[in-house]
Amino acid sequence: MRDADDTSTITDRGRHENAKTPWDQPTWRNATLDWATRELTARGLRESGTARRRVRLRPWSVLVRIPVEDADTTDGTTSTSASTSTSAVWLKANPPASAFEAPLTAALARWVPEYVLKPLAVDADRGWSLLPDGGDLFCQVLDRHPADPHAWEEPLRQYATMQRALIPYTKDLEQLGVPSARTTTLPQVFDETVEFIRSVTERTAAPLRHPAPDVDPTTLHALRPRLLNWSAELADLGIPDSLDHSDLHEGQLFNPEPGRFTFFDWGDASVSHPFCSFLVPAEQFTERYGPGSLPRLRDAYLEPWTGNGRSSKELRRALTLAGRLAVIGRAVTWGRIFPGASDETRATGAAESTRRLLQLATAEPLF
Repeated sequence: MRDADDTSTITDRGRHENAKTPWDQPTWRNATLDWATRELTARGLRESGTARRRVRLRPWSVLVRIPVEDADTTDGTTSTSASTSTSAVWLKANPPASAFEAPLTAALARWVPEYVLKPLAVDADRGWSLLPDGGDLFCQVLDRHPADPHAWEEPLRQYATMQRALIPYTKDLEQLGVPSARTTTLPQVFDETVEFIRSVTERTAAPLRHPAPDVDPTTLHALRPRLLNWSAELADLGIPDSLDHSDLHEGQLFNPEPGRFTFFDWGDASVSHPFCSFLVPAEQFTERYGPGSLPRLRDAYLEPWTGNGRSSKELRRALTLAGRLAVIGRAVTWGRIFPGASDETRATGAAESTRRLLQLATAEPLF
């Protein structure tokens, strides 16, 4: 595989110019790319010599788009034809705290194959995944049809159906390393997140571009009684915990063909109340279309959850409670970054975590 420092590699660090990732370590980088090369070869593929590799570096992942072509023609000889089929695969590497994504991706492909990508290969111990291209991203579809506020309804129905199918696997999910943030333990997850914010704030003495809001931990702890009440009420409604994606925005699912959606990027996931997943799409939907059609979107997500003796009123109440508590799941994910992250990166995470937790004080729910 080509050297990662050559001119055929395009590197994107986004807003995290100084983020430290293992990609900058030649030994780690070469080991990862060698693994990908072996796995491609085992599947009759090789990296294209004509297209450019693209590397996306973030504090929470390394993502490499590798252009590939068939290594062999139908008669078994190596193809040098310009007509050789070229596509792409995606190599993803997670930090230790989200290394569970690799085995989780493989498990989901066994349990709910119609809703997820089937990985080409995973290295569960090292948190590496090699994934096929999934087709059009849902955000690309939305951009082509900007006036359709109902486009989110079908993917949310399918996502909820997948969550219901995964309820029997919650213990298996936790055994894979997926973090446990069950409905009854959300107050403890909240406490751990407040401690994360406190420790980062105390460690960071240098002036930063994105400091955490000037919030005393006592202010955050004062929110705890209300979340205790909400989590207890939500648990009493009796909807079992399942897999919560926690960051289900419009760039986290594919729409490869009309009516079919596949969900990916599980690095922020946890075992928690399934309805917590509705927060992020509701936020994005409101930003794109306004709140007018949000009740219809809510009902589309709740449709697969009807039955089992639960009334529509109870389901809507559960969604409201989970929407409030879901900010905890969003706040905690900033602890899942690569070791050795800079003070700037950690302070950014503490700031985002603080802003999310402060949403617990919001009087009116989003939906």
